[in-house]
Amino acid sequence: MEIFKYLEKYDYEQVVFCQDQQSGLKAIIAIHDTTLGPALGGTRMWTYASEEAAIEDALRLARGMTYKNAAAGLNLGGGKTVIIGDPRKDKNEEMFRAFGRYIQGLNGRYITAEDVGTTVADMDLIHEETDYVTGISPAFGSSGNPSPVTAYGVYRGMKAAAKEAFGSDSLEGKIVAIQGVGNVAYTLCRYLHEEGAQLIVTDINKDAVNRAVEEFGAKAVAPDEIYSVECDIYAPCALGATINDDTIPQLKAKVVAGSANNQLKESRHGDILHELGIVYAPDYVINAGGVINVADELYGYNRERAMKKVETIYHSIEKVIEISKRDHIPTYVAANRMAEERIEKVRNSRSQFLQNGHHILSRRRTR
Repeated sequence: MEIFKYLEKYDYEQVVFCQDQQSGLKAIIAIHDTTLGPALGGTRMWTYASEEAAIEDALRLARGMTYKNAAAGLNLGGGKTVIIGDPRKDKNEEMFRAFGRYIQGLNGRYITAEDVGTTVADMDLIHEETDYVTGISPAFGSSGNPSPVTAYGVYRGMKAAAKEAFGSDSLEGKIVAIQGVGNVAYTLCRYLHEEGAQLIVTDINKDAVNRAVEEFGAKAVAPDEIYSVECDIYAPCALGATINDDTIPQLKAKVVAGSANNQLKESRHGDILHELGIVYAPDYVINAGGVINVADELYGYNRERAMKKVETIYHSIEKVIEISKRDHIPTYVAANRMAEERIEKVRNSRSQFLQNGHHILSRRRTR
């Protein structure tokens, strides 16, 4: 991998390699863009096939966080960490404390959080060495479980997409097909049920399906049947890439809006949805409730303030649709353009983030 050519192509700022022999730490911190503020992005621990694969994943995820944070209206840039190792057997206290010291050494340019393969307990260990971490235990000022907040943001974004497709944002009587009934989707089901929507659900976890059937009167279908059911809204809430060549011809929905990441298998599938007149709520815009919630911890967490910010996902989806119409482009392209336009406006007056004593982090809770 010619790393500097890759960094130049996508305008990355910094890559940090961290190692600690005693604990076995091998980590890569990728900072993509800090125009809007310090880079915020989680720490993922995974058994990568190679060091190059780990680097590529860190870079890809960091760039995605730049767009997600910008589209969410946060004064934060994009970054990500990957730790090479098996999260089931390679973790130890020394590893995360050593990693915390590396984060502290970046002087606030990067703030981490929980991600795949890491937990609240891991974040607490990092917090022993640095304040530049979110998603820690509530006793230390954390926002707690982000799933309900993410679900609320998806619900708000779904209403905005429905308004475009049906002329009203009311979901009463609308049939919503939900693929996956995990923690986020379960809370989403509750919001939809309370508004009077009809639910069709599927999941490989039969207990999760039965719970939705019993509590919300949902109709259960097999996993491979969810794409072809008669519905108004298809909500992908589990696996990525469920919008693909096989599923698109089956869709009866006028709206695609859910919590899953990477919903489009390829970019061209977003083009196809656009051509078919299906309103697609881009995933990193509609599922930003979780990152909005943890970002509020940087101010000293206030749930009411965080939820008000999450409500604005409705307006973010509206703006994406507006740009889509204005520029005659699919909504997934419009979402990128919305993020890029915001970054460019700020870049005119501020470039890379450097701690200056007046930034939010200097006013954050003291330990």
